[in-house]
Amino acid sequence: MHLVDPGDRVVLIGDVYGGVYRMTSQVYGPKGYRFTYVPAAEFDENLPSYLDEDVKLVWIESPTNPMLNVVDIRRAAEAAHAVGARLVVDNTFATPYLQHPLSLGADLVVHSTTKYVGGHSDVIGGFVGCGDAALDERLRFLQKSLGAVPGPFDCWLVLRGIKTLAVRMRQHCENARAVAAFLESHPAVERVLYPGLESHPGHEVARRQMRDFGGMVSFLATSEEEAVATCARTKIFLLAESLGGVESLIEHPARMTHASTADAPFAAPANLVRLSVGIEAASDLLSDLEAALVPAPARAGA
Repeated sequence: MHLVDPGDRVVLIGDVYGGVYRMTSQVYGPKGYRFTYVPAAEFDENLPSYLDEDVKLVWIESPTNPMLNVVDIRRAAEAAHAVGARLVVDNTFATPYLQHPLSLGADLVVHSTTKYVGGHSDVIGGFVGCGDAALDERLRFLQKSLGAVPGPFDCWLVLRGIKTLAVRMRQHCENARAVAAFLESHPAVERVLYPGLESHPGHEVARRQMRDFGGMVSFLATSEEEAVATCARTKIFLLAESLGGVESLIEHPARMTHASTADAPFAAPANLVRLSVGIEAASDLLSDLEAALVPAPARAGA
């Protein structure tokens, strides 16, 4: 955000992480920065219509958090560059192992190293990378001046995580595919959101720009009450925010990670459940979900 000034405009995909929306709407917006949120459903097709010479940054996630929408990164880069803007890709869900935004035309790529890159739920950190020497020098200056410097032990934890990133991501992806297929056939699930499913509208784009489809799976329960209850019933999927660790987590975005978007037009659906699928035995994860998805009346009858 320190690459832009008050009065400049930043265009973001509407389905953006709740913390990013909180930062833009409640911290930078009141200071005179201008933000436009493009609905995910029309992002690929209509992004150019939202862009003009006032736009300095286009900010996307792919896949997005928590709706798992997929953005055509190369197409977004071309649209941003046509008006002289930079494209920033939050690549946290995909990880460097599964997706390379810079090779697809992005100018900047960011990761929460707290998540998959660290991989063990024991560090807080972030990363930004670029392929331009002058931009890199500016970012280094800003990091030094603003104090965004991690401690040595935090860096060691992230470096430790990087050593197993590839093998962990392969298992995350394998387990997520099994979980998504199970949920898609379950009567207590209205819809499964996972780019690896052929039914996902972004499946073909994801298949083209990703090595695999990641370890995040979201689904719509039959009601908000059932979504919350399901989160409380699981035993292996622990109820917690964050994601990307070796252990499986479950959460209710509307009340947890994305509560700050409650008044936004792209608020997380009240019946949405988000899973960070870990690397435990897939059979154990499926058994856990199967038991948790039994509706309350059926449990009483049993």
